[in-house]
Amino acid sequence: MNAQAAAQTERTGEDGRAADTLRIAYSPCPNDTFVFHAWAHGEVEGAPPLDVSFADIDITNGLAERGELDVLKVSYAVLPWVLEEYALLPCGGALGRGCGPLVLTREADADLSGATVAVPSERSTAYLLFRLWAAAEVPGGVGEIVVMPFNEIMPAVRDGRVDAGLVIHEARFTYQDYGLHKLADMGEHWEATTGLPIPLGAIIAKRSLGRERLHALAEATRASVRQAWQAPERSRDYVLAHAQEMDPAVADQHIGLYVNEFTADLGEAGYAAVRGLLDRAATEGLVPPLAPGALDF
Repeated sequence: MNAQAAAQTERTGEDGRAADTLRIAYSPCPNDTFVFHAWAHGEVEGAPPLDVSFADIDITNGLAERGELDVLKVSYAVLPWVLEEYALLPCGGALGRGCGPLVLTREADADLSGATVAVPSERSTAYLLFRLWAAAEVPGGVGEIVVMPFNEIMPAVRDGRVDAGLVIHEARFTYQDYGLHKLADMGEHWEATTGLPIPLGAIIAKRSLGRERLHALAEATRASVRQAWQAPERSRDYVLAHAQEMDPAVADQHIGLYVNEFTADLGEAGYAAVRGLLDRAATEGLVPPLAPGALDF
């Protein structure tokens, strides 16, 4: 399924949604389909049915900024623009160590000063990490930034249409197939300078659902994660059906890297990572500053 086609929707119940059906959008990437498989298929007891749309992160970020849908997987980077209407759920997202975005080039020793760089979104965590890295490591700064779907970035670098590409997701495991070189690892830079895990993708839900229901959604998400861990074979077909012809071994690596203890609960370290990223980015003028208590749940 085309990750950019937000209109391609999978119904989890009958047409004509039940009154308590939640409209949710997340990516077709293995970590998201693994996490939400049980809930999307009605296997989480007491959880409301889901009306699922699959969309690339740049699209879900836009949906959040426009206030569309009830629950969304978005970049942590978009939170300063959406937290008035949406609450950050303390689970279901993607944080970790050793899982940061990569800057890829055709030449191993490429110079990015004034270079054209393809990125998956200017409202993505990957982009914030890249700008923070470039401010410290690229004399004079990079040149033009080109936004394109993440699955088109490596071919664009390979074919010389851009000088470098900022890649996410399973590209960590496949970039050598395109003859590309890893110039820098944004996660390594972030961890070395902060000691914190890397905040990548967040799950947010409409505040208008009410506090009690938001807490119930968090519990449903945790239950879906636990069931995925307990019986990973149950989600296998769902994961591979939406993995854009990804090799099953790569899908397993993807899940192993991005679904971890922070997916079950952000915890103190997770919240510190999110605040640290957004505070640093605000200092650099990349995002608006967070309002007091904006991350509270």
